[in-house]
Amino acid sequence: MGRQPPEMLFGVHPVLEAMRAGKRRIFSLFLAKGRHGEAATLIENAALERGIPLKRVDEEFFKTLPPGHQGIAARTSPLPGVAQEDILTQAALSGRPLFIVFCDGIEDPRNLGAIVRTALCAGVHGIVVPNRRSAPLSPVVSKASAGALEHLPVAVVPNLVRAMESVKKAGAWIWGAAADAPTSYWDADLAGPLALVIGGEGSGLGRLVRERCDQVLSIPQSGPVTTLNASVAGALLLYEALRQRRAKTS
Repeated sequence: MGRQPPEMLFGVHPVLEAMRAGKRRIFSLFLAKGRHGEAATLIENAALERGIPLKRVDEEFFKTLPPGHQGIAARTSPLPGVAQEDILTQAALSGRPLFIVFCDGIEDPRNLGAIVRTALCAGVHGIVVPNRRSAPLSPVVSKASAGALEHLPVAVVPNLVRAMESVKKAGAWIWGAAADAPTSYWDADLAGPLALVIGGEGSGLGRLVRERCDQVLSIPQSGPVTTLNASVAGALLLYEALRQRRAKTS
């Protein structure tokens, strides 16, 4: 495989968190002329500390970037790949029960970014996504995650079902999210070694993925609209797991 081309990160949080995480090589930083204030000062100081070239550019420079760039961008190397085995190793070293998320068919980069952001806040050790039928780990995902993608390990695997099986061997119980499941997530024990599987909007969990789950859980709902955004459903499950884990150790 040849060398991957540089990426253009954009937005205050992705750029700052990329510098703080230190996983990417940052070739140069760009600030809009006339962009001042706390965020610009943070960027300038971080660039100075790390010896990263910083350029003041016209607003025209940012027209090729998606909305939300905030007049701040960075030319970087792609995010380095992470192996699922590395996530499991780091989880074992953390002293906490394994807590991992599988994303099955999350193709909207903003949804994936929102899940990454919540997962980092909830103490998840890492996320696993398939290399097909998934949003790539792009600058748009980093922006939607508010820079959380720069910190949380995300493994891209060729086969999600096999990845789930290896997590089972590590002692984790696998819970899938499905709107038609008879068991509510309120009634599930999520305090032990755990993998949560979140399916894509519309398609939900794939058949083989669902079959590999130890159990599927639903989120109680009422009203005429009976489906939740994938990232919202994921947030509810993740924070219920966090609540239970904290209650168990208190």
